[in-house]
Amino acid sequence: MDISAISSTYNTAQTDASTAAANSLQNSLNGISQDASEEELKGVIKEFESYYVEQVIKQMKDTFTSEDDENSTVSQYKGVFMDKVIEEVADEVVDQVGDNCTQQLYEQMRRNLNPNIGL
Repeated sequence: MDISAISSTYNTAQTDASTAAANSLQNSLNGISQDASEEELKGVIKEFESYYVEQVIKQMKDTFTSEDDENSTVSQYKGVFMDKVIEEVADEVVDQVGDNCTQQLYEQMRRNLNPNIGL
């Protein structure tokens, strides 16, 4: 397998992984109903927050990474591992500092799903 094939496989895997994550989040959001428990709602909200933070971190990384650095095969392999690290960091950020935002999103979703209940 030559380097261009590895690069193509890497780019396809990156696109597929990003699409799968977005689709999974969309399916979770679509699965929420009016009678969803607080735990279910907060779980979906945390998934959304983690995905959002992950995308922000990836954009920041791309801002500080030159295209020259991304051309080597080693750099592409490093990118695969970096994406996993970014995902883990996003989860930790949401777990450690996302409580206020999580609560606000939860209250908003609860009102939208069932406006007759009080929070």
